[in-house]
Amino acid sequence: MNLESDPPVVAAVDGSEHSLRALSWALGAAEALAAPLVVAHVRSDALQLGAARIASLGTEPELPDTVLDAVRTVVEDRGHAVPVRYASLDGTVTDVLPEAARGARLLVTGSRGHGGFASLLLGSTGRSLAARAPCPLVVVPHEARTSSLDSGPDAGRVLLGLHPEETPDEVIDFAFETAALRRVPLEAMTALRLPPTPSAVAASPAPAFQMPPPLPLADDTEELLSEARRELENRLRPFAEHRPDVKLVKTVAPGDAAGLLVDASADAALLVVGRHHRHRIADLLVGSVAHAVLHHAACPVAVVPPTPPGRQGA
Repeated sequence: MNLESDPPVVAAVDGSEHSLRALSWALGAAEALAAPLVVAHVRSDALQLGAARIASLGTEPELPDTVLDAVRTVVEDRGHAVPVRYASLDGTVTDVLPEAARGARLLVTGSRGHGGFASLLLGSTGRSLAARAPCPLVVVPHEARTSSLDSGPDAGRVLLGLHPEETPDEVIDFAFETAALRRVPLEAMTALRLPPTPSAVAASPAPAFQMPPPLPLADDTEELLSEARRELENRLRPFAEHRPDVKLVKTVAPGDAAGLLVDASADAALLVVGRHHRHRIADLLVGSVAHAVLHHAACPVAVVPPTPPGRQGA
């Protein structure tokens, strides 16, 4: 295995307990993939400034990265079956981590931390990182949301949030490959938002002279669910034929997609979602479903980017 040429798993750390949980998950994933691991730490602004001043004076030695040194001890004490490299990075989290993950199998972070990762999932840093990562970004939840991060066959199924018409192929591919690698079932879940009942339409206020457009009503629920199941079946058929070793469970349920996925994540090993690819502005690329499950899911969440334009079929 060549650490320089084999696509690695990149684990972003900041020394917090949350990032160490993510590091443990990333190391397990790297070993399962037989991929090298890169442990990346973005140095604090103060340390970057100090290092720049020392460099300008031509003074040696360079300031040590104490966070990365401590993490190295944790990794070496645990032991590992794949090569591990440590990278001390300068710049902003949202710029240098996506660059460090270019060509990687996964970029793994914790859901909380300190320094550059403070309130990762709640602020612009987390949204931007999820939007700009060039490979699947896996966010590992903090301990309050999950009691186990076991990655073996007993850990639970892979859960895929799927919109038959909008989810890109690479998101589905990632979910199937992950389930095959873990030797666990894959559940593909599609949410069907039902229209209001006739009584709700009649009771809802409307501006004068404005008639609501005709809507299919909740009386047609079973027909709508049947149609959604057919769409899901058709969308998944070629992937299932390509990976007959994966036990596939197809679920169509009425309700809000984010809420259904969060509830179903309680006994899943990994939740896989895509990110929007219709917008050119990077910070708009993480949709509402991905944003919601990153906040609330009980298992690690993988946000899979679409293939960049011009690279389809490459």
